[in-house]
Amino acid sequence: MGKTRNEHNVIITGATGMVGEGVLMQCLGSTEIDHILVINRKPCGYAHPKLKEIIHADFFNFSAIEHQLSGYNACFFCLGISSVGVDGETYYKMTYTLTMHVAQTLSRLNSGMTFCYVSGGGTNENGRLRWAQVKGKTESDLTKLPFEQVFNFRPGFIKPLAGQKYAHQFYKYINWLFPIGRTIYPSGFCTMAELGQAMINTLSHHDQRRILEGKDIIALAKE
Repeated sequence: MGKTRNEHNVIITGATGMVGEGVLMQCLGSTEIDHILVINRKPCGYAHPKLKEIIHADFFNFSAIEHQLSGYNACFFCLGISSVGVDGETYYKMTYTLTMHVAQTLSRLNSGMTFCYVSGGGTNENGRLRWAQVKGKTESDLTKLPFEQVFNFRPGFIKPLAGQKYAHQFYKYINWLFPIGRTIYPSGFCTMAELGQAMINTLSHHDQRRILEGKDIIALAKE
């Protein structure tokens, strides 16, 4: 008789954005994922037997929904904003403060949880660009929380899955660049399927703190 694996129950944030939606789609299609909880400010538009959705406006205060956030093995944190056109204080609050609040809450409620954070290519806590510094600080401080594992994902160009509702419109016009970029600079180009599968595959690891650049995401997706 084969060994029975433990259930894999995951929380996904940002499912009404391109990355979060792609990760959700990959998880819905995966036999490795048993239950999915999506926390959104608005409905994501997906229905599935293993999907539960909580609509919650204030990501800085989870007290009203904390009783629904226990019993999960992983959080795939795909929520974020662009730094373009946003003042420094707002960007810091919506990137660092919000992420850390959610992570601190989940690490308190779920022992042995894996936390996957979607950061970005070029992130550097000691870099010159403000957004890179904030993302870098977020990555660093996440690794200090009492999670079993923390994986900081730094994708570059991501090719959306077919049928995504929340993919940026400009991808329709630049997807032709993907095979060229993948050939010239493979570490800077991954598919949404690879990103989602890499997150799923973190659940077969144990006690790790890692930064994953593009080439690492591609490799982990193949495991």
